[in-house]
Amino acid sequence: MKPVRIFTPSIELLAEIDNYESLIFTRKYLKYGEFQLTVNKHKQNTRYLEKGNMILLGNDSNKIGIIRHREINLNEQGKASETLLIKGYTIDHLFTQRIILPPPESDHDSIKGNAETVIKHYIKNSIVNALDTNRNISFLNILPNKNRGINLSWKSRYKNLSEEIQEICSISDIGIKTNLNHETKKIDIDIYEGRDLTINQTVNSPVIFSYEFDNIKTQHYVDSDIGYKNYGYVGGRGEGADRQIVETGKAAGIDRIETFIDARDITTIEELQTRGNQKLAETPQIKTLEGEILTYGPFKYEKDFDLGDKVTVQNKSWNLTIDVRITEVTEVYEADGFKLEVNFGSNIPTFIDKIKQELSQLNYDGRK
Repeated sequence: MKPVRIFTPSIELLAEIDNYESLIFTRKYLKYGEFQLTVNKHKQNTRYLEKGNMILLGNDSNKIGIIRHREINLNEQGKASETLLIKGYTIDHLFTQRIILPPPESDHDSIKGNAETVIKHYIKNSIVNALDTNRNISFLNILPNKNRGINLSWKSRYKNLSEEIQEICSISDIGIKTNLNHETKKIDIDIYEGRDLTINQTVNSPVIFSYEFDNIKTQHYVDSDIGYKNYGYVGGRGEGADRQIVETGKAAGIDRIETFIDARDITTIEELQTRGNQKLAETPQIKTLEGEILTYGPFKYEKDFDLGDKVTVQNKSWNLTIDVRITEVTEVYEADGFKLEVNFGSNIPTFIDKIKQELSQLNYDGRK
């Protein structure tokens, strides 16, 4: 079993556990992940599994989480059955604890620039170097800007920091990564773009997942246009015939699926276009494939492929060959061995996701 190292909130090593019953650790490209650890309470060092402490998987500095939930179960078998269930999130879940506040005497926190600049601006102002120092978390450190991602004109007001970052990452097709720096005892925050490992590129060695290559155990594919919108009429300020309307999208004819986007809090054409693209990104075509990867296959996890990389997935009997990004990776450690589960492409929106989208549209008026 991969050892689990336990740290204090000030990133001081407390202990290590490697004889747990099971560990499930999920990383995601666009947002925070989660983990679940099951261990007998009477095993060594379990007393350190307290809320607020952090865990690190072995020496993997990019797999660090914070404990948020603790359960103890016991039945008639006594100590042998006394089990701890520990749950938590990857460290970037801390972004959910902040909202974006507008600067003094401003109605919004507005910024123009590439996606990396925009994201790091909001992280800095909300949780690293906020005007109110009580909002700052001292162990978070933003790495230098490399100006990655598409150019944006963004404005935000009282929106959740994590949800805003997720929207920007989704539009820009980039991810957030965090790494534990043992020397500085900081969590380094950065943007990253996965590698292109698809079959038709020539820069990197391609990675192909296919039954024919005997490297994937199960596959579940969804290709859906339900809820899909690809052309937006964005309404700015004004009333009736005088209302400012900006169009966004390129589809035509039978392929065009229109929607109206209320953005009366915005004044400039550039910002209206950004808002339109932002809302259209919330109603995409769903192309997703879930699969369990055979770990003894020809491609090695975290060497040949990793979270965020674009790969090719094939199933000849389904007439399926698609180039997709790895958007979610789940590592499962149990007594009978290691299992790797991978999600490719866009995720299917849950009922909660759909409710959040509706509330987001309604709440623009409330955040004016």
